[in-house]
Amino acid sequence: MKRLIKVFIIVVFVGLISACADSNSPNYQYMPNMYEPVGYETYQEVDFLPNASEAMAPAENTIHRGWLPYEFANDLEGKEFARMQPSPLDSLALEDNMSKGKELYTIYCAICHGNLGKGQGSLVKREKILGVPSYADAARNITVGSTYHTIYYGLNSMGSYAGQLNTTERWQVSEYVMKLKQDLTK
Repeated sequence: MKRLIKVFIIVVFVGLISACADSNSPNYQYMPNMYEPVGYETYQEVDFLPNASEAMAPAENTIHRGWLPYEFANDLEGKEFARMQPSPLDSLALEDNMSKGKELYTIYCAICHGNLGKGQGSLVKREKILGVPSYADAARNITVGSTYHTIYYGLNSMGSYAGQLNTTERWQVSEYVMKLKQDLTK
């Protein structure tokens, strides 16, 4: 008899538990954020960080690592000042600068300006881009400084290459362009 009472109590207990459980909704959770994470958008304002938007702006008077600001503005006056600027590269390493400049010119510039600087690159020949002048044009008074300025800011339909070339590489390409101009005017 005692055994029958024990079995009856267990059956009633299991019946009560299954009657209270709802299979459509989960049970109560202790610390629900541990199970269901809260999604935050990057740089959004949140309650616990009152000045979170400060992360979007860099600190004042700072520059990016590996990047030097250019001292001349992107206007005609800035280009005239840049025209008078000489190349800061070491003249003792002229051969290294020219070989690296030629390599970079071939990668980035020759497709429009041509391998010899005549303005007849493959895009010009296929008429994808029109109006690329030769470096030998008398009206083009280009110097190493103005070439650097053009590479840095771009000119007309040519975009800026400041993102693709670092400071030294831009000067190397500028020196190589001056060599091409010298070769064309001989």
